[in-house]
Amino acid sequence: MRENRVKKALKEGKVVIGTMVSEVRSPGIAQMLATAGFDFMVIDLEHSGFSIQTVADLILGARAAGITCIVRVPSKKGHHLLSRPLDVGAQGLLVPQVETKEEVVEIIKATKYYPLGQRGMALRRIHSDFVRKDALEITRSANEQTLIILQIESKKAIDGLDELLSVEGVDAALIGPNDLSQSLGIPGQTTHPKEIEYIGKMVNICKEHNVPSGIHLGSVEALKKWINEGMRLIMVSSDINMIVETAARLVRELREVAKNIKEGEVV
Repeated sequence: MRENRVKKALKEGKVVIGTMVSEVRSPGIAQMLATAGFDFMVIDLEHSGFSIQTVADLILGARAAGITCIVRVPSKKGHHLLSRPLDVGAQGLLVPQVETKEEVVEIIKATKYYPLGQRGMALRRIHSDFVRKDALEITRSANEQTLIILQIESKKAIDGLDELLSVEGVDAALIGPNDLSQSLGIPGQTTHPKEIEYIGKMVNICKEHNVPSGIHLGSVEALKKWINEGMRLIMVSSDINMIVETAARLVRELREVAKNIKEGEVV
């Protein structure tokens, strides 16, 4: 398998920066994000209408562009839901709403080959670049290069994080701030002191286990804080937000000029 540069960077303690793709279906988005300097992109299957074919096409674009492609799966449960994005070439998974050690054990079982798990063996696929190699060589490489990220989105998950991170095969943990705020009874208040307290607790537990931590936010200033606190897996904005916010800014600036033009005036 290809080297997972994001996984390698995280092991070296480096900061990696990515974004979410939830709406744009063209494989060209991968090259755009790579050109912009992103290290990785996360294809969202949890909150989008993407089909597995769209996901496969986006992954091909990412592999061609040289940007690491991770898929956020729609559910933490279901062997096939977890393994199929890997079979079509994803270099990692972001698994949402993880809360118990038992769930993590099943996630690893579905996404890692023997001896770590029991992922279904379809070896001559895009994830191996269709090469014919010894099965043990492919499965060993896949286990080494596949990045498994737990999305931590509830008070329960943070309170039990020690157990979640004790399972072999977990590579990183990433906060979902909106769902976490809802779990804490302060929906949408992602800068509330209670939320900040729990995120800080998560970062410290991850440090104790030597597991990289991360978060997905729209605010660069907030992300700077968490990088300085020790987070290394950084997700900023999304295809939707970047398009809408940039377009809105351009239109707003032009409207500001246009309002000073007298009606009927021809230059």
